[in-house]
Amino acid sequence: MAKRETMRLRVDFNNMMAQRVGEQGITVEEIEQWRDAAQAAAKAMVEKRGSMKWRELPYNQAEIVKDICRTAEEIRANYENFVVLGIGGSALGPIAVQQALNHLHYNDLPAEKRGGPRLFVEDNVDPERMEALLDVIDVKKTMFNVITKSGSTSETMTQLLIVVDLLKKLYGDEFGSHLIATTDEKKGNLIKIARDNNIKTYYVPDGVGGRFSELCPVGLVAAAVCGIDIAELLAGAAYMDELCAESDVWKNSAYLAGLMQVISMERGKNISVMMPYADSLKYMADWYAQLWAESLGKRFGLDGSVKCVGQTPVKALGVTDQHSQVQLYVEGPHDKVVTFLGVDKYRCEYPIPQGFEDIPDVSFLCGHTMNELIQAEQRATEYALMKAGRPSFTITLPEVNAFTIGQLLYFFEVQTAFAGELLQINAFDQPGVEGGKQATYALLGKPGFDEKRKELAQMPASDPKFVL
Repeated sequence: MAKRETMRLRVDFNNMMAQRVGEQGITVEEIEQWRDAAQAAAKAMVEKRGSMKWRELPYNQAEIVKDICRTAEEIRANYENFVVLGIGGSALGPIAVQQALNHLHYNDLPAEKRGGPRLFVEDNVDPERMEALLDVIDVKKTMFNVITKSGSTSETMTQLLIVVDLLKKLYGDEFGSHLIATTDEKKGNLIKIARDNNIKTYYVPDGVGGRFSELCPVGLVAAAVCGIDIAELLAGAAYMDELCAESDVWKNSAYLAGLMQVISMERGKNISVMMPYADSLKYMADWYAQLWAESLGKRFGLDGSVKCVGQTPVKALGVTDQHSQVQLYVEGPHDKVVTFLGVDKYRCEYPIPQGFEDIPDVSFLCGHTMNELIQAEQRATEYALMKAGRPSFTITLPEVNAFTIGQLLYFFEVQTAFAGELLQINAFDQPGVEGGKQATYALLGKPGFDEKRKELAQMPASDPKFVL
């Protein structure tokens, strides 16, 4: 218990409040005005928990974790590269966790220092990217993990077709021994391919959508292969689940964060900036961007009414983006809420040496550490926003480890689901994505999309005067 408490995330909402940032902030009275809606949302979170299967992932995977760890050990012993084939939630989570918990130049380390294969996550279908990957890996020494729950994701299946073609040329009918499939257990194209070709398979549980899937085999396999303690990830998530059991928003940090973001949306703050002050947390902002945008960007409410709600996520990195974006945040439109991610204790301490004593603008840094500098820069940016009347809140990790990252992932998932209940929308579907998918299918001649092809053919021709 003591260890868990020392590793508990802290969420500081002071700079969201009107008493700090003035009229752009939120008052206690405003939050109290939402009490009935918040209580209804909290009740819905309990009642709907059975359908939110991602909430049970910290508890129901003991045997799966053991199997993943055994498989990961075999891969580390026999392969130089591990390649994830996927897109969206199948890719962003593995990237974020790898960046957070392993060496920041993991792939560049010699094998004896890595202790595991190099990791590549191929989350696009740019042909130059695929060619570049094949330039730097030896396919014979590579294990591929193809991830798609439906088995019909065009981008992922394209990647798979290319890889299978290469593997068949090397291994014939035994190509499946160089693949792992992560997909639905009962339906879809990939499960059929996996069973027909003796491919090792892990399952995406029912009710776990892609953007909520990092804590199931979708994310756990790559993490384990690269030496991350996946049991600790799940333990951190379980701890956060306990902390999120309170129905009172004043006692539940994820609920309060969700409510404050919804109040901010209602007041026209339609941009949510995520700004980590640690390179290890850089890609948490990318993962969050999908979670927040795809979950809350909805045209229709649960009652069928037109709502067109949502908040646009923006990724920033401290200190880097103090020199590119913070000018806008401090003096631009009042349309943003900034979430800072901070760290109490970095995994190393780097002193700033003595030098250039005759130049005060430089020598003042001497005797300090880079740790002090980045933390001072974070506090300074928080202060600058506060002084300018711009709301923000800060999530602080005591340190970046598997337990705290498990907490952080689960915190954002609960925050997102709670915000969805407050907005009275379905946070777990993505109908807006389907139109683009169907148009792609039609353009590439997929059977069954003749009507969509006819529709596309009726698209107005480009007017030359608007093409420069």
